[in-house]
Amino acid sequence: MVQSSAQDVDQYLAEAPEARREALTRLRALCRQELTGFREVMAYGMPAYEREGKGEIAFADQKQYISFYLLRTDVRDAFADRLASHDMGKGCLRFRQPQKIDFELVRDLLRATAATPGTPC
Repeated sequence: MVQSSAQDVDQYLAEAPEARREALTRLRALCRQELTGFREVMAYGMPAYEREGKGEIAFADQKQYISFYLLRTDVRDAFADRLASHDMGKGCLRFRQPQKIDFELVRDLLRATAATPGTPC
């Protein structure tokens, strides 16, 4: 899917490959549950969550993996030990197998993001 032209997150999920749709839907549910006060939008062709007009979280179905974008360096730094064993780019976690997504870690990252405002990178 790389970059979707979906108009909203419902359409984005409907267009996702069936093998990944459940994991993507679960990521969305966690974001909506934990990121109170954030606005769900489509940005750069993927679901994103903004606070005061600034994106702090996003996720995407990429060709080889599912990406979870953590756009706050302060949160990434606070979780450095737990993130060390994961495939991590500058600002995203890459999950090559949907069934191996660490949803507990994702929930903790979302809670830390929601707890205090910060500056996205």
